[in-house]
Amino acid sequence: MIWLLSIFGLSSTSSFSTLFQCVVHPFCLFPILIFVLAIVGMLWSEAAWPSMLYTIKSTVKFLALPLIAYHFVQSRRPTWVLIAFLASCSLLMTLSWIMFFDPAIRFSAAKNDGVPVKNYIDQSQEFALCMIAVAPLAMDLFKRRRLAIVVGLVALMGAFFANMMFVVSARTALVYMPAMLGLFAFRFLNRRQSMALLFAVLATAAAVWATSPFLRTRISDISREYQLSLHNIPKSTGQRLYYWQKSLTFFSEAPIVGHGTGSTEALFAEDAIGKTGLAAEVTRNPHNQTLNMAIQWGVLGIAVLYATWICHLLFFRGGGFMNWLGLLVVTQNILSSLLNSHLFDFQEGWIYVVGVGIAGGALIKACRDGPGQATVSFSS
Repeated sequence: MIWLLSIFGLSSTSSFSTLFQCVVHPFCLFPILIFVLAIVGMLWSEAAWPSMLYTIKSTVKFLALPLIAYHFVQSRRPTWVLIAFLASCSLLMTLSWIMFFDPAIRFSAAKNDGVPVKNYIDQSQEFALCMIAVAPLAMDLFKRRRLAIVVGLVALMGAFFANMMFVVSARTALVYMPAMLGLFAFRFLNRRQSMALLFAVLATAAAVWATSPFLRTRISDISREYQLSLHNIPKSTGQRLYYWQKSLTFFSEAPIVGHGTGSTEALFAEDAIGKTGLAAEVTRNPHNQTLNMAIQWGVLGIAVLYATWICHLLFFRGGGFMNWLGLLVVTQNILSSLLNSHLFDFQEGWIYVVGVGIAGGALIKACRDGPGQATVSFSS
């Protein structure tokens, strides 16, 4: 609230013109359409008010995107926010390692070992983003012979990676991390360097598999959970498969505009009547962003979602750190949303909005002031 008051209280007429330009810019407009669709979708929804309001609350964050972009069009300090995010994640990672080596040290709100706050899915999202985002920056500093900083960044990247492989991580990270590394190779490495990275990744994966009981257990749990689902016992893997199967059924019943805002939970609840075990599962989150949109708003919702992602991928196709940051945030969200509804989830959704907002605002400022005003620059 204080931040909003500072934006509008200190804005001039010309500044409001800049804000309007941010609002109508496609990279802000498409996410706002998701919120608009949630509001309009109430007209044909038969869901209860709490369910509709829950969905609207999940989409209202997109209204902050043009405000964040506008703020960083005016600001000269976007890197301060990014450094603060990296520092906070580094502190979180340090606490995670402390809890790992001394399980007696545990916060009362912690639900998992090695997770000081929130949950391991959010923590993995943050650690993976930090680890890969700074990789091209380390390369650029190495070319400039800033070796002390490079050593520190490489050590930090290694600590993030080791934490995810040996302490705790989401299995979703095993989906988006290889793709993010591939994107890094495509953007910043030549063919020989890319092959060297591939062999290094394969060797590291083999070493981690041989030395990490945590990782082996997490992978083997997929098969075990699937076998349990065949016996109608709800576990993570089986639950997702069941959610996806039922979501496709609900989508086929109303393919054009869906069942309306907040309808997911009611549809699952109605289908679960008289059933037991896995078939009695009720959820408001089908753990797939596309299906989440499809159930509630049909093809129309899917079109708005994919238009948002495609617009952002195209917007961040240039060179420089801000384009890299924006592209990485969007790519991670798209891939993690295959197994979750990460645009609608609180932590991951805000990472997306803030990351895209900062990067987009900095790029608009750079275009307005000239390419020489880019905040952080390295060759792409």
